[in-house]
Amino acid sequence: MKYQLVATMAAGFESVTARELQDMGYKTRTENGKVYFEGDERDIAYTNVWLRSADRIKIIVTQFKALSFEELFEGVRAIAWADYLPLDAQFPVAGRAVRSKLHSEPDVQAITKKAIVDSLSATYHRHSRLPETGDKYPLEVSILKDIATITIDSTGSSLFKRGYRVAKGPAPLKENFAAALVMLTNWHPNMPFYDPTTGSGTIAIEAALIGRNIAPGIKRDFAFSNFHFMKPSILADVREEADSLINNNELTIIGGDINQEMIEIANVNAQNAGVLHNIRFRQVAVKDFHTDLEDGVIIANPPYGKRMNDVEAARRVATEMGDVYRTMPTWSKYILTGDLEFERFYGQKATKRRKLYNGAIRTDLFQYWGKRPAKH
Repeated sequence: MKYQLVATMAAGFESVTARELQDMGYKTRTENGKVYFEGDERDIAYTNVWLRSADRIKIIVTQFKALSFEELFEGVRAIAWADYLPLDAQFPVAGRAVRSKLHSEPDVQAITKKAIVDSLSATYHRHSRLPETGDKYPLEVSILKDIATITIDSTGSSLFKRGYRVAKGPAPLKENFAAALVMLTNWHPNMPFYDPTTGSGTIAIEAALIGRNIAPGIKRDFAFSNFHFMKPSILADVREEADSLINNNELTIIGGDINQEMIEIANVNAQNAGVLHNIRFRQVAVKDFHTDLEDGVIIANPPYGKRMNDVEAARRVATEMGDVYRTMPTWSKYILTGDLEFERFYGQKATKRRKLYNGAIRTDLFQYWGKRPAKH
């Protein structure tokens, strides 16, 4: 069966997820925080296992205009819910309403739930309450500008939860955010890669997963695993295929941090991800790094705090980065920070700036593109 599907992601990464899906062969349509595509049961499993930058994959059950609670109720009840939900399904309904006539989210949720119960009760000939003792089908009703969209979340825990990160330091980047940063750069697996403020190792580990073609969701579970319309063999087949596509590329990936405790945490996480031998984690301060390697990529997410002494320390690191990285002209540098005055302390205007949101926090990705080697 063909489903209308939507991948959700952090604001600013729509083009990254759209490109991932297009590279997989899907036709896409993009809106803020969403990329729409179409697929069958295998595609649901495949995109959950392989997408690196997305948060989750949702199945769109229906979309319609709802200006009154009656229209919402009738629109939801008209769906053949028994095609999606077995008699004993647990189906919690989350609700959101933005810029719409129907703005009470608790009422939107309750009416959607009641309409689904009505539909299932009629199909299954039930006069008492539905048991809701079986597998979970997470539903969402979202009303945006009076258009109601009803979705089933096929993912469960967000796709950033790869399963390898057992230990983390303060304010770590989510795994899918880190992967999207790598995909925004010009890095290829045959190039050196350096993360100077590696923390728990997430950016370096995501680069290694990309370099080795390891599917980010290969080890984790998904909500769809228990959906009655998804054969268990589908996920097993997608995992088996993903396993066969892992390569043994030689990678030059370095993760540096001033804190030895973070280096130990990063090593544990890399071991769990199966890429420990692909990354060299070193205790080294930003200002002490030097290398003879050429044509590499640096991605940094330096600590940036709101308290004044944190800001001063962060700006000192920015100055150190500028001093060191100007001696590495063939390297491209991508630095993510909430300090919108970063360029002043780094000492150079960025080639390009990209606005991103790390959760609710505005951060900018300052990009300094390296000189390309002359072609002979």
